[in-house]
Amino acid sequence: MILAITKILYMKESQYGDPGRHLKHSLNYILASEKTGETLYTGSVNCQIPFAYEQMKSTKVQFGKTEKRQGYHIIISFEEGEIDAPTAYELVGKFVNEYLKNEYQAVYAVHDNTAHIHGHIVFNSVNFLTGKKFRYEKGDWAKYMQPITNRLCEEYGLSTISIDREEAEPSENYTEWKDSRDGRFMWSDMIKRDLDACVLEASDFDEFVALLKGRGYEVKQNKYFAVRPPGLSRYRRCYRFGEDYTEESLKRRIVTEDMKHYQENHSEMRILKVVIPYHLKRAKLSGMQRRYFARLYRIGKLKQRPYSQAYRYRDEIRKMYKLHRQYMFLSKYEIHSMEDLNRVHEELQDKKAERSKDRSKHYKQYARFNMLFRKLERIEQLQAAEVTYQNGDSFFGDEHEEYKRIENEINDEGYTIKELTELREHYKIRNVSFREEAKETNREIRIAESLIKENEQEQVSVVKNDLIGRQPKR
Repeated sequence: MILAITKILYMKESQYGDPGRHLKHSLNYILASEKTGETLYTGSVNCQIPFAYEQMKSTKVQFGKTEKRQGYHIIISFEEGEIDAPTAYELVGKFVNEYLKNEYQAVYAVHDNTAHIHGHIVFNSVNFLTGKKFRYEKGDWAKYMQPITNRLCEEYGLSTISIDREEAEPSENYTEWKDSRDGRFMWSDMIKRDLDACVLEASDFDEFVALLKGRGYEVKQNKYFAVRPPGLSRYRRCYRFGEDYTEESLKRRIVTEDMKHYQENHSEMRILKVVIPYHLKRAKLSGMQRRYFARLYRIGKLKQRPYSQAYRYRDEIRKMYKLHRQYMFLSKYEIHSMEDLNRVHEELQDKKAERSKDRSKHYKQYARFNMLFRKLERIEQLQAAEVTYQNGDSFFGDEHEEYKRIENEINDEGYTIKELTELREHYKIRNVSFREEAKETNREIRIAESLIKENEQEQVSVVKNDLIGRQPKR
């Protein structure tokens, strides 16, 4: 028997790429649709699920806390068969509100894909209101965390555990309780599913190992193939998960299994539905950011609807994405007032004009090589015929003469075919770069202008309301 137990893990800074890579992987894991009743049992506080990682990252940047611990992962495990998923979801939501006190951005979910229902909570390491980092001290589990779980379980008539370890008997039940506190039960399920996913994606065993490392795992390939996900202190030997997870079986499955095979053997896979949580909290930011942040979360009143009815609420979804882009823009440029907004708008206009000059200069340089690039294209068209001619087929004599003539013309201009090919590639890359930069700058200018327009309309509305309020009553 495994009673209601709470376990907390932390996600450290990734040494490769994005520092918050492990935090992002954890969010993706707990939100998997096949685990959460088609995303029915997912919720969030102070962030929106579709943008949770970006908004957590924005908070870190805002307070200059982008390094070291990135977030925390809490697992609440319930006794098998004692609770259903809706009740567990309600209980986990209450735990989040009480334990985090509405001061952190958090995403939570209940996994109902196994007989052992359990909840996951992933929250930002940086306090959303104060910018201070969350501190988990030794003894906090017994003082604060497990007592909340016990009290909530008592409210729902569920089993609880004794917090005083000295009172726990060293029996089989205690061993199971300790294993669950160490995260073995929960993490075994996660590791097996990650192994299954990498088996489906990989074309060979080396790629399989690379995919695991890409998910944040550390891998040992000694006598036994073993893995360690972020948050666990020990490696797990994969053969202990069952005969399908020995190194030999994994190599065989990489060759023989595909997505169709996986779906046939995992009938619990379901179709994803759009879910946007409606119980979102207003953040205590300052100035202009606070208004747009509040608007963003008021849009969260969308209820769960199937894809087939998307046409009914596409305008709301479009507005949600627009508000998200506006808020991220305000956060990126640290805009807190109309003065800040106007200044950034002018800077973006100046940047656009400067890049336009650079682009014109670049195109003029490119135009000087147009003739040579056309000759290079003709060389490439004749390449196959030239190779055939060099191999002894005189049928392509005319093509060979044309090839050599164009090659000499290119050499006379001071270039080899290889050098000219590299030069053309350089200009192509620059062309793409200029287009992407112009696209991004124009997008940000449009966002700035939409913000300016909305604020002007708000000011006009305030003045009108003020005038109406001053009119004498008849």
